[in-house]
Amino acid sequence: MEQKQKEQIAQRLRSYVAKYRSQNKAVGSLKGTSAGTVSNILNGKWENISEDMWKKIGDQVGTVISEDGWQIVETGAYQEITYALNDAQEYKNVTWVVGEAGCGKTTTARIYSEEHKEVFYLQCSEDLHKGEFVREIARLVGIRTEGYTVRGLWTAILDNLIQMDAPLLVFDEADKLTESVFHYFISLYNKLEDKCGVVFMSTDYIIKRIENGLRWQRPGYKEFYSRIGRKYFELEDTTVNDVYAICTANGLIDRKDIDEVIRDAESCDFDLRRVKKSIHRVKRSKA
Repeated sequence: MEQKQKEQIAQRLRSYVAKYRSQNKAVGSLKGTSAGTVSNILNGKWENISEDMWKKIGDQVGTVISEDGWQIVETGAYQEITYALNDAQEYKNVTWVVGEAGCGKTTTARIYSEEHKEVFYLQCSEDLHKGEFVREIARLVGIRTEGYTVRGLWTAILDNLIQMDAPLLVFDEADKLTESVFHYFISLYNKLEDKCGVVFMSTDYIIKRIENGLRWQRPGYKEFYSRIGRKYFELEDTTVNDVYAICTANGLIDRKDIDEVIRDAESCDFDLRRVKKSIHRVKRSKA
C-alpha cells in the first residue's frame, strides 16, 4: 500500500473518531481492530501496522470522495434525503423515506453519516435477525458486545443514545427487516421517543407490506405504522436535469455524449447506477 493511501485512511479515521464522544467509543464501533492500533495510526506510528489492517480500517471508516474519482452530484433526491435526515436528527423524529432503486438513497445516507456526528448507518438484510440487529446497533454506537445478553445490550444502547446531543439511527433497505425486528423497533421507539431520530429507507415495497399487515391485523403493524407518523417521505423521481448535471460533473461536455447517456438512463427508469456505467462507457470509447 502506498504512503498516500495510508495518509488518506489516517485522515478518514481521524474524521471518523471525531464523530464519537470518545476515541474508545469509535474503536468499539470498528471490527477487528484495537485501541492501540487506532492510537498508533492517529499518532503517526505506522511501522508495525500491516497492510491488511490498513485495508480493514479503510473499508470501515468510509470516504465521501469515491476511489475512482466519481463526483457526487446533489440531485433532487439527494437534497430531499438530506433534508429528511437533518430534520429527523434535529427534531428527533421518525421518518420512512421511500424512493426508487438507484435514486441515490444509500450514497446520500452514507455521505450524511460521514459528515455528521452521532449518526449511525446500518444496511439491513433479510438474514439480519433480532439478535444480530441489536448487536450491530450496539457496535455502531461503540459498545463492545462481548458478555452481553440481547436484553442487556438494549439497555446499554438506550443509555448511550440518551446521553448524546442529537443521535440519529439510519436503516437502509429497511423493507428487508424481519417481523421480529419490526417488533424490536417498537420497543426501541417507546424508550427513545423525543430522544433519538430514526430514518428508515427503502423502495415502495414497504407501503404494500405495511398495508397488508394492517389489513390482516398482523401483530405490531398498527403500532409500527403509527410510530412512523402514518405517512411516508416519498422522493421525487430522478429527472433529465439530474442526469445532465451528473454527466457534466463527471467530465462529459459534448451534447451528443450526454444525450446518449440520457437515452440509456431513460430506458432504465433513470437508475443512477446505470447512469454511472453509461458515463464510464462513453468516456472509455473516447479514450
